[in-house]
Amino acid sequence: MHKTIQLSNKIFCDDFLHTAVTENKYLPNPYNDYPFLIIENFLTSKETQTISNTIQQQAEVAKAKVKAKLLDSIEVPKVVEEIRKTSLHVLPQVFEELYMEKFLSHQKKIEEFFSMGLLQSTPLQVLVYREGDFYIKHADDSREIVDKNGETVGFNCVVPTRKLSTVLFGTSHSSNKISNDEYTFEGGELVFNYLFDDNGDALVIYPKAGEMIIFFSNPFFSHEVKPVTSGYRLSMVQWHNAL
Repeated sequence: MHKTIQLSNKIFCDDFLHTAVTENKYLPNPYNDYPFLIIENFLTSKETQTISNTIQQQAEVAKAKVKAKLLDSIEVPKVVEEIRKTSLHVLPQVFEELYMEKFLSHQKKIEEFFSMGLLQSTPLQVLVYREGDFYIKHADDSREIVDKNGETVGFNCVVPTRKLSTVLFGTSHSSNKISNDEYTFEGGELVFNYLFDDNGDALVIYPKAGEMIIFFSNPFFSHEVKPVTSGYRLSMVQWHNAL
């Protein structure tokens, strides 16, 4: 068990990260309560339900991929369902425009929180997790270096242009089996593997439709999506270069 050090007023991190992470080592303002930003009501309930209805009517566009190392200098996307099981969909243009309008209205707040200016953003990924779907622990900009015992000992930054990650939730986590599965799901929690509260418990985010969470893409914010046990988990993801 590694020691923890304080990352913000209310959140601690595993101290081995300070030596294990050597690139894109951006950290939040330690005087903030939390090391990430949550924007409530980024989309309204009506907007998220309309988007959810539209996406559910689509056939699956593609299986989501992960980067697989083929040669020392080459990383190529590949479907590996032992690592990531989810499907990609396409957001119709009218909703892309709505998303961009809302994002631009919050951009100043995001830049001020992270003390960075946004430069370029990737195309928006629309991800659907159904029963049994998941994504194991990963960092958005790096690949883990693992020793012969399966322990993480370092990270290799493979996408240095990813400085900030944004996740917009389109449906809500619920522990109520009576909930409407069309707009809710069980399981599917977002867990930050190296972040802890003052009790030493891993930081868990329970998605709420219309909320956006923004965090640094580096390994300090390694995370996983727990398996969905029922329902329909919808999220919209982007990565952003910034200075």
